[in-house]
Amino acid sequence: MKITTDKEDILLANEAKRAMEKAYAPYSGFHVGAALLTREGKVYTGCNIENASYPATCCAERTAIFKAVSEGEKYFSKIAIAGGKNGNITSICYPCGICRQVMSEFFGKDSEILLINEKDEVYSYKLCELLPYSFEM
Repeated sequence: MKITTDKEDILLANEAKRAMEKAYAPYSGFHVGAALLTREGKVYTGCNIENASYPATCCAERTAIFKAVSEGEKYFSKIAIAGGKNGNITSICYPCGICRQVMSEFFGKDSEILLINEKDEVYSYKLCELLPYSFEM
């Protein structure tokens, strides 16, 4: 893990913060946005979409990944994630275990996961740091 000041990382983090604004979170009030970068340089965004039946909820990370895959993309280089209560970033918002496993399907082990804190600092993790033992077939 390291703090990154890379211009591309900051731009992707800003896209994730904008995606937070589109979250549908009437139950938890916790808004999450994600911005995914393909190997070819295209960006897909996603937000969390809650449902009264909580298991039907979809996280921002999976929304962005599934949106990209549905458009024919399958190779990603990094993803930025921002989240917080009532749409305000209060701390780093780590991806859940399901999202980490989905990421392992489309990202390399050394792909970057960018997480934004309340000070607008962007932390860069490798997927293998967040999911050292993914399920593989």
